[in-house]
Amino acid sequence: MKRRSVPCRLALCLVLTGAVCASAQGTLKARVELTKNGHRLKDASNAVIWLTPLGTTIEPPPQQDARIPQLVQKNKSFQPSLLVIPVGGKVEFPNHDPFFHNVFSLFEGKRFDLGLYESGTTRFVQFDKPGISFIFCNIHAQMSAVVVALATPYYAISDARGDLGIPNVPPGRYALQVFHASVAPAVLRALNREITVAPGDSSLGTFTVTETDVTLTHKNKYGRDYDRPEPDSPAYVHP
Repeated sequence: MKRRSVPCRLALCLVLTGAVCASAQGTLKARVELTKNGHRLKDASNAVIWLTPLGTTIEPPPQQDARIPQLVQKNKSFQPSLLVIPVGGKVEFPNHDPFFHNVFSLFEGKRFDLGLYESGTTRFVQFDKPGISFIFCNIHAQMSAVVVALATPYYAISDARGDLGIPNVPPGRYALQVFHASVAPAVLRALNREITVAPGDSSLGTFTVTETDVTLTHKNKYGRDYDRPEPDSPAYVHP
């Protein structure tokens, strides 16, 4: 009987240890406050906060082919305007407008140029390194979106109130980063910090950032100002 009790006690210890570890992996809540001209804005959605483990490597879950996200081109806009994907993941760019688009990005995350493609067709881009890619159309200057490729599974996107929660974060040391498309890169870099998550921690605090409309003055893919939209070229209106 004594010999049988040892494995039972060991199994009980393993179960209890697993329960303790699971309970320690809580949700870290945070709030982002977006301001402009000294006033707090009502909509603070689409801010991204992520935690990258320090001293260890944790691969984000691989993207499933059946769940490749889309940045749909419709009504001369990208829908949605923000995607967060695991590094190495793909994004589909279907054209649902009745005219040509030319999607491109010349930023740190992924440099690409999909060229002109017509209504009803699509293109794919693989984001093979971590980074932030501002996405534009070379024809329609008002079109913009962002793809954030992350090498960590610990991230969340804020709702309209600015609230977010990063689930299942184990204790440890992390590099914390914040992103919002309407905030200048220098302001966002100033928020970068190293943090230590202890068992039982539940909050990352509040982050206040100022909107700066950083995407309004972008150039076309040749680094020049956009052509005037009127008159539209017939080649861009009807494929």
